[in-house]
Amino acid sequence: MTELRQSELRVAADLARHGLPGQVTVLDQLATTAQMAAEALGVEVGRIVKSLLFVGEETGEPIMVLVSGANRVHEKRTGRHIGQKLGRADADLVREVTGFAIGGVSPFGHLRPIPLYMDEGLFAFETVWAAAGNARSVFEITPSDLARTTGAVRISVT
Repeated sequence: MTELRQSELRVAADLARHGLPGQVTVLDQLATTAQMAAEALGVEVGRIVKSLLFVGEETGEPIMVLVSGANRVHEKRTGRHIGQKLGRADADLVREVTGFAIGGVSPFGHLRPIPLYMDEGLFAFETVWAAAGNARSVFEITPSDLARTTGAVRISVT
């Protein structure tokens, strides 16, 4: 069995803290994109959770949006749902806030609390797969457990 890295252990600990059955799975290949993760897992791309970090343009505060791998975020429309204009977070801010590098950003195990929003498109699936702190690791979870344990607000992102 492959030993988990620190970032993956943080995610595993957060899953356990919430009493979730999700287990960190280390893949044989990197899954830095939703398409790569879907291919590695043999699932449709819509079941992959993209954890995208934005910045509220008025507040400068980070905002995470959990998006189905099949969807692209319509930033203006999504910003209206959230209540402020969204700007993109750069790689340095992503690592500073979440503790993860782009390609392995998880909905769990962040270094500080972040408001979360969740693509309603994810609720079309019985289970979804999200990154577990590294581009090589994932975990499976039901959309309802993901929303409940992260406190994510369900919105339309397209």
